[in-house]
Amino acid sequence: MKIISINVGKPKILNMDGRPIATGIDKTPVEGPIAVGKLNLTGDGQADLVHHGGEDKAICAYPSDHFPYWEQQYGRPFAAGAFGENWTLAGLTEDDACLGDIYAAGTALVQVSQPRQPCFKLAARHQLPDLPKAVCQTGKSGFYFRVLQEGVVEPGAPLILMERGAGALSIAYINRISYHDRGNVAAMAQIARHPALSASWRKELFERLTARTRP
Repeated sequence: MKIISINVGKPKILNMDGRPIATGIDKTPVEGPIAVGKLNLTGDGQADLVHHGGEDKAICAYPSDHFPYWEQQYGRPFAAGAFGENWTLAGLTEDDACLGDIYAAGTALVQVSQPRQPCFKLAARHQLPDLPKAVCQTGKSGFYFRVLQEGVVEPGAPLILMERGAGALSIAYINRISYHDRGNVAAMAQIARHPALSASWRKELFERLTARTRP
């Protein structure tokens, strides 16, 4: 398991159906050591700070293992940074990454906090309107890390699992419950109560649970 590319970018304007949108989804690979902070990587930024960024979503990671699938689906290449990710990974997918897992990367310590839930800006970047939905439905979502210990990391750095998250709830499992088994109240409650889950996902899941139990 390793980080094969580190990608950063400041917000810029993209065209979406003829209208301009500000987004930080266009990330470019960088070389050399990069500082990892509590909110983001040096040189990175988000346009919509309500739905993106923050301590729970400091680092967006995406497995390069999925690129061949998307290339077959859309008949075009997908390279590092294509999904707006900060870390392009090799050897660590949603099947293996579990909520709360703690990894060492360079001198930093990071923790898996939630699945990636792409918005329409991913569609705008690639001019593929159905891509965000396909990402969710296939479970090839990627995931976010929060930063437990700031440090420095560079491309090629190994990801070393230091501690498995409580309950070993994989990101793939969370995606299945969220998108395909939405009636599984017990599983939804288990995920919502997980101590490592991001605040935004916890809020959304508890709102779902409340709606299902409301008379």
